[in-house]
Amino acid sequence: MTRILLCFTLLFSAFFAQAVDINTITAAFKTGNASTLAAFMDQEVDMAVPASTKKCNPSEAIALLNAFFTSNPPTQFAVVHHAAKKDSGFLVGKLLTAKGEFRVNITYRTENNKDIIQSIRME
Repeated sequence: MTRILLCFTLLFSAFFAQAVDINTITAAFKTGNASTLAAFMDQEVDMAVPASTKKCNPSEAIALLNAFFTSNPPTQFAVVHHAAKKDSGFLVGKLLTAKGEFRVNITYRTENNKDIIQSIRME
């Protein structure tokens, strides 16, 4: 009985150790609040928005996103696909704005139970 309980505990903890909470990231895209993403940015972020493609530091990435959200106010954001491993993941979303629909691809790594955005591509 002890072995069964131990196995169940290990499987249960492994499952939750790999679960990534992306709610804050998706909420930022739903509301167009790029500032809430500042805490999730890596030291260098690959950014691709319709007007620009470049590697940025976190403040430049937030400025690009703010400019995009100002020009394209979000009305809805839905995650189309999300895949996560223990230490990395990506999500694909559909962003509806007042000016059209955009596909959003975000890659991130997980460090100390925190998602760190490495790239954002909006097409």
